[in-house]
Amino acid sequence: MNLAETILGNPELIGQVAQQLGVGRNDARSGLEALLPGVARGLRRNAARPGGLESLLGALQSGRHDRYVDRPESLSDPETRTDGNAILGHIFGSKDVSRNVAGRAARETGVEGGVLKKMLPMVAAMAMGSLAKQRQGEGGLGRVQTRTPADASSGMSMLESFLDSDRDGSVLDDVLNLAQKFL
Repeated sequence: MNLAETILGNPELIGQVAQQLGVGRNDARSGLEALLPGVARGLRRNAARPGGLESLLGALQSGRHDRYVDRPESLSDPETRTDGNAILGHIFGSKDVSRNVAGRAARETGVEGGVLKKMLPMVAAMAMGSLAKQRQGEGGLGRVQTRTPADASSGMSMLESFLDSDRDGSVLDDVLNLAQKFL
């Protein structure tokens, strides 16, 4: 299951986003569908930077991001917005990029740009929550690094599919390619 499937497949998350932003479920779902790819690309790019993969894995291990998926009502906590904005700062680097992502999503969906700007920190928090839950359930990076292409037939995990940038079913080559960039 990938990031989008995990979040969009959870009606409680969609309902909580809709409630927090005062929009209908359809608008919440459309906004999530439009914002998730940009957040995922930002996470992937950030992981490719020097120290980025280690930083991402450290945040997944030490943070309490899983609560955003396990307890959808936590999306109403002010801490969620703060955490989400911090995540966006790490993956996008500037508020201008966040505004551009929200603006593009507004043009694609017809959902008001201001609503999508408020949704973006929630999306970032839920994305990290989904990755954190996946990582916890799999025993961490060691398992990811030792997965073979033959294992792909049983279905890749969300973290593995996130790291498998060339979509060949093997994460090992992608992790090694990232590591080589820093040597």
